[in-house]
Amino acid sequence: MKISPRTPWVTGLAVAALALLPATASAGSQRTAAPHADAAAATTATATASVDAYYAAAEGKTGAALKTALHNIIKTQSKVTYEGVWNALKVTDQDPANPNNVILVYSGRSQSKSTNGGGANDWNREHVWAKSHGDFGTATGPGTDLHHLRPEDVTVNSTRGNKDFDMGGSPVSEAPGSFTDSDSFEPRDAVKGDVARMLLYMAVRYDGGDGFADLEVNDKVNNGSAPAIGRISVLKQWNQQDPPDAFEQRRNQVIFDTFQHNRNPFIDHPEWVNSIW
Repeated sequence: MKISPRTPWVTGLAVAALALLPATASAGSQRTAAPHADAAAATTATATASVDAYYAAAEGKTGAALKTALHNIIKTQSKVTYEGVWNALKVTDQDPANPNNVILVYSGRSQSKSTNGGGANDWNREHVWAKSHGDFGTATGPGTDLHHLRPEDVTVNSTRGNKDFDMGGSPVSEAPGSFTDSDSFEPRDAVKGDVARMLLYMAVRYDGGDGFADLEVNDKVNNGSAPAIGRISVLKQWNQQDPPDAFEQRRNQVIFDTFQHNRNPFIDHPEWVNSIW
């Protein structure tokens, strides 16, 4: 399946390009509008072609063959150090309404970029695929992969801990709409799909090479230190319930353009989730 020119991040690139063009000087210069529209259309077409080319080796595949093809595409990447993750997140997760802030993934709160750290009300680096699930810690590779690292309130990060993802539990303080119990965490509705697609990216990107464990999703909780996380049945529901929005798509593009130079295929093609799992 090809990405449509109406895909929000593709449209956004065209809008940005159009905004850079000079405004018409007067009502009598309306004839210049057509070249502007042509420029926007050309930008959209270029962006679409670029993404289509990136996934060319995966076209027409399903199941295990699709998973293997995607792994071979996305494993080619630049790597960020764990210290470098701080500054990267200030770019990838910038609040669109306030460039001085980042958006916290579970809390949904807009918070100053400068308040990163270890204090109770600071934000820190949340590993959505808990780093103990496969014992990769903060090693450069899965431990620093921006596609699953997000800013989050220190206290909420601690509450989530290394729990798997599932439905239910008690409300989480400082994370409205999120719930937790003894063995699972449920994020707020607006990022349920984001969480699913981040985890599925990790299961495709890290398959036992690079000196790291073969990460896989399963339909369990209490996975502990096993290189597995669940529950896939719930993650598939979340992927459909919460499709990629403009924030998630922009984030994917920024990681590709500026930092790792690889993409999360399930943001570009959420339908591939059901094709593989």
